[in-house]
Amino acid sequence: MATLLSVNVGLPRDVTWNGQTVRTGIWKEPVDGPVMARRLNLDGDGQGDLAGHGGEQRAVMVYQAGSYEHWRQHLDRTDLSWGNFGENFTVDGLPDDEVCIGDRYRIGEAEFEVTQPRVTCYRVGLRLAEPRMPALLVAHHRPGFYLRVLREGRVRAGDDIVKVGAAPEHVSVAVTDAQLYLPGPDVATMRRLLSVRALSPGWQGSFRDLVERATPVEPAWEGFRPLRVARVVHETELVTSVYLRPSTPQPLPVPLPGQYLTIRITDATDPRPVRNYSLSAATADGYRISVKREPEGLASTYIATVLAVGDELDVAAPRGQFVLDDGEGPVVLLSAGIGVTPVLAMLETLAARRSPREVWWLHTTRGPATHVLADEAERLLAALPAAHRHIFYTADAAAPRRLDRAALAALDLPVDAQAYLCGPPAFMDAMTAALTDLGLQVGRIHTERFTSLTAINPGVVAADRPAPHAPANPGRGPAVTFARAGLTVPFDEGRASLLEMAEDCDVPTRWSCRTGVCHTCSTPLLAGTVEYSPPPLTDPDDGEALLCCARPLSDVVLDL
Repeated sequence: MATLLSVNVGLPRDVTWNGQTVRTGIWKEPVDGPVMARRLNLDGDGQGDLAGHGGEQRAVMVYQAGSYEHWRQHLDRTDLSWGNFGENFTVDGLPDDEVCIGDRYRIGEAEFEVTQPRVTCYRVGLRLAEPRMPALLVAHHRPGFYLRVLREGRVRAGDDIVKVGAAPEHVSVAVTDAQLYLPGPDVATMRRLLSVRALSPGWQGSFRDLVERATPVEPAWEGFRPLRVARVVHETELVTSVYLRPSTPQPLPVPLPGQYLTIRITDATDPRPVRNYSLSAATADGYRISVKREPEGLASTYIATVLAVGDELDVAAPRGQFVLDDGEGPVVLLSAGIGVTPVLAMLETLAARRSPREVWWLHTTRGPATHVLADEAERLLAALPAAHRHIFYTADAAAPRRLDRAALAALDLPVDAQAYLCGPPAFMDAMTAALTDLGLQVGRIHTERFTSLTAINPGVVAADRPAPHAPANPGRGPAVTFARAGLTVPFDEGRASLLEMAEDCDVPTRWSCRTGVCHTCSTPLLAGTVEYSPPPLTDPDDGEALLCCARPLSDVVLDL
């Protein structure tokens, strides 16, 4: 019978790491006597980053004495003691290759359910002073696992661990972990896991995405290809539409509605500016982008004042996950200002199909003078049998209208709709909160951002940071372009990775394990080639790079 050897707790503390302050609860120490296991954690325990640790789905972390012995030998360490792997329960038995997601156990007075493997995170490497540890835990099939507390109660070292319920699908913790992090995930196994109610929502979402992407879509072409400017139309005082055609006989692929292009302006300054622009319309004959001129915007000013018919632009293949679904339910297309462009492409697709879907078209801008592509939207809406149109002019002297929660509530939007939002970040945040409050599920609300994406730096204490900038000590390596940040800098060969280079430039970054395991840092590689050190456990998708362990072999352009 399995036994609880040690109960370990610890409150979050601030530690210095890579010049930053990290708040973490990875330091756990054994405690004597009974400890109350509650719904969210153990008494006396805490987590520094609730996005990845703690909470109802991850109330208790379990690690095995057998794995401790494995690491003592593999790492040649004699200093490992209970709690060092950040676990709350150190147990004799319950190996990762036997315990299954959904299994239930009684320990002392409490009852628990297995919800997921350990989150692959850099902090276990920080705690053990072994940066490779996140990758090693996965590669050696020894991640450990989390428990949900089904019945609260006291537990203590020495308690027996009694299995009181078996999972409906017998998929072990080790196998589950491998589906997400190791090569060759099995779609059938992931589908089985998706039927296990006990599996935490985060892992369910990851497996759902993997199943949907089981047949990856490769970019239509590698790097950049020249496209010719066939037409330039000044839609409003500030918005210019550019129609692009192939410069060669090779046809253009029809993009998915909502995708964007990355444009490199060939005749502007050096380094040549690189920007992302939504496709406002597209066919096999050509693409259209509609660009708002921004104050001090180098690329948008060039497009508005210099770009002419016959010029060429370097263009990367259409990309982006902000795309219209193929379902039959209601659709809400919600935009502000120039954010209309990707949802207009979605509207065009719906109109071309004469879709019977209920379509809600909600747009806000200052007034008619700034209402870009209004006539086109009206024409497309007229082709849809179940369209609802609501325009909000905020600066209308006669009757200003604001698109806010109250306005949305008055519309009685269907709560089963798929909603697509594009506009300034503050607008999208407010609309997302409002739609959620009105009953739409978060998973049905999709947003598109062309500024740098919201950073994912687990546990790092927030600090005021400057806008992206060139490093204080420029390198001499290949040119690295951060497209969303609008920055091109030479790579510093003293940096271990592109991730470190981005951090040095204060470009917002996304990462978790920092060892090429979790793919949180996976970023579209629009041009160039990279090498990996250490090599990732699984290769990124085509056209992507894992920044945490990638170094440039040539000039690169990153969608970051």
